[in-house]
Amino acid sequence: MNLTEMDFDDLMEEAYDLPGGKAKLELLEQAVRVADAAGDIDQGYEARSEIVELGSFHGYPMKALVAFSWQLGQYDKNPGRFDDYSLMWSYKWVLDRITAFADISRTQIENLLEDMKTRYAAEGYSSRTYHYYRANILEDFGELEASEAEWAIVQTMDRDEMSDCEACEQHGLVEFLAKQGDDEATVKAAEPILKGRMTCGEVPHVTITKVLFPLLRLGRQKEADKLQKKGYKLVKGNRDFLYHQAEHIGYLTLTDPVKALEVFEEYIASSLDHENPADQMIFNAYSAKMFRRLAEESIRFQVKLPVDHPCERQFEDVAALAKYFKQLALATAEKLDKRNGNGYYTELLEKL
Repeated sequence: MNLTEMDFDDLMEEAYDLPGGKAKLELLEQAVRVADAAGDIDQGYEARSEIVELGSFHGYPMKALVAFSWQLGQYDKNPGRFDDYSLMWSYKWVLDRITAFADISRTQIENLLEDMKTRYAAEGYSSRTYHYYRANILEDFGELEASEAEWAIVQTMDRDEMSDCEACEQHGLVEFLAKQGDDEATVKAAEPILKGRMTCGEVPHVTITKVLFPLLRLGRQKEADKLQKKGYKLVKGNRDFLYHQAEHIGYLTLTDPVKALEVFEEYIASSLDHENPADQMIFNAYSAKMFRRLAEESIRFQVKLPVDHPCERQFEDVAALAKYFKQLALATAEKLDKRNGNGYYTELLEKL
């Protein structure tokens, strides 16, 4: 029986049994079509709730955003019909990835932030989560001083039911300090996570790559190498971790460039259809740096590229590959900088 012959309950039951990934997404999207064709708002809402979660944590953030927007509209049209808490919680997932899309304007993003703040207040939650996500978004805009001011507000307020877990918030601080370039403070802030005192579904997975470069610059390569091996196992195979897989390529480029190439070859295919442009940009940037480093070697490389890749005929020309991936990364950086009104990402990539 193919997807078009299955009813809503069959599709959802099969989807619930699958791990996060493309197969599950296809079932959920078909469930949405079935529900919409029947005019069943509740079923449409249920299937889209699953798409929001799947998309947020398995590399389909645009599909999550579209599904969430539909949910928000139905929530407003039908007061009291849907669960308040779950929708308010998933609002954070959408905001966490929205800055990656250059065609979503600053005004739209800021309006969403204010909308979340208003909705949280109406439900009796404090503005702490608003300030926390405002700090993250300003950080994504490259406005680190403004982000720091929001962090200062967050640290004066008590946590409530809408606060992210302590491990996630601590990771957020680590990431901010890493972007500020404070190596010692970054490593110190990461200690509770690295020592296992703070963990969650994505921590320490996403935190380890934030300390690799600081540790290397601090002369602690043995420690960094050990963490790199541990961290890579945690993010291996999950589309949502493309950014961090790229950071592993970046670190290995400095310490073991041949191993970096192996990691690149493992994820180049998934990077091509990834929905997060900012994650793709970082992957392309670190890949460019890796190929530039490999071009310095006297040996010849035969890079394993996906069939029909634009550079498949240049699989032995690592210098040409370095140029190609750099151009890809800079094209995205320029779009993000134009939206953000600064040169943050272009400057960041040039440093790489």
